[in-house]
Amino acid sequence: MVEEVLTKEEPEKGNWKFTSSGGVKSANKPKTLTEITTQERYRIVTEDDELNRVLGGGIVPGSLVLIGGEPGIGKSTLMLQIALSLKDYTILYVSGEESEQQIKMRAERMQYVNDKCYILNETSTDNIFRQIELTEPDIVIIDSIQTLNSPLIESGAGSVSQVKECTAELMKFSKESDTPVIMIGHITKDGGLAGPKVLEHMVDTVLQFEGDRHMTYRILRTTKNRFGSTSELGIYEMQGTGLRQVSNPSEILISQREEDLSGITIAAMLEGNRPLLIEIQSLVSIATYGTPQRTSNGFDSRRTQMLLAVLEKRGGFRLGTQDVFLNIAGGLKVEDPAIDLAICVSIVSSYEDISVPSSCCFAAEVGLGGEVRAVNRIENRISEAEKLGFKKIFISKYNLKGLDTKQYKIDIFAASKLEEVFSELFG
Repeated sequence: MVEEVLTKEEPEKGNWKFTSSGGVKSANKPKTLTEITTQERYRIVTEDDELNRVLGGGIVPGSLVLIGGEPGIGKSTLMLQIALSLKDYTILYVSGEESEQQIKMRAERMQYVNDKCYILNETSTDNIFRQIELTEPDIVIIDSIQTLNSPLIESGAGSVSQVKECTAELMKFSKESDTPVIMIGHITKDGGLAGPKVLEHMVDTVLQFEGDRHMTYRILRTTKNRFGSTSELGIYEMQGTGLRQVSNPSEILISQREEDLSGITIAAMLEGNRPLLIEIQSLVSIATYGTPQRTSNGFDSRRTQMLLAVLEKRGGFRLGTQDVFLNIAGGLKVEDPAIDLAICVSIVSSYEDISVPSSCCFAAEVGLGGEVRAVNRIENRISEAEKLGFKKIFISKYNLKGLDTKQYKIDIFAASKLEEVFSELFG
């Protein structure tokens, strides 16, 4: 049982009147759709192109953004970097986890200077709204929502009721004042955002900051966005001076190897509007134990099982007694079915111990009948492969309809069956 204070009214402060729920009190009346006027909404474009892409073009005024990720992944570093780089806007950075001196040390390490970025070390929502009224910021950043506490709720900070109430107060303030609010959120051990699920329903945009803390690359992914696509991603590299934007991620996702090795292929995939070339690694060896192992890292294991069954049934490869290990290089998690062909070629390459030429890449889906199926936006995939210097790309012949192959310098090999691809590569 949690005691809640139901009647609490704040006195008027300046031109605004803050209600008990933290919002700005205003009288609203219903309107018909014809009475509502619309105008082109501008966006706050940051210097971070990766963040702009993930948000759909920039920060929308009056939006509520929630960014989650594992501890130590770089959420606070990213938000402080964004706050210090926006020199034309007044930023209020509210931290309930770090002291002002710690934030100052981090800012000096980033070598940023911004006189319009105000740091507030506070956890009470009453005091935060009081400082918001004094500073009148253009953007408010909260680090983190789990550290805030509202006087309307008696429970401790981080509880379900406190997180829900504090988010509701920030949401009302954001919508009424047209000020964007960016909140950092903790995640649970299962990888989901901590707090009630209603938290994700209340906010406009949910961003996920992913990556291995022991590796340098980080991925910013959209899981919900009311103002843009939910399939975009941004890639960063963690350095001593902060996070560096990776404008051409295909170069880091393809390892530079001195010799051709079996089991390695390159796939042309799409993540939102961004074409990426990724490296797929396979290892097939005789099972030393009774049950063969099927391990896939970064790809759906059930789809891997399906492709192995297709290779065994349609291709005649005896993989039932083999251990199969599949890895997507760079720590990516891929759901694009266009990498099916590259996975099949990679597995057969390792099984036969014949290397695939490093100048070849693949972009096609594989069906249960062993057919090579067409994928969407093949032009973007071919252009990205050509830009990175690949000499040959394998696609489905059903993608040739309406495709002008003469505009590309890269050699395009179109196939309708897996056998055609294998005979071309392995003879």
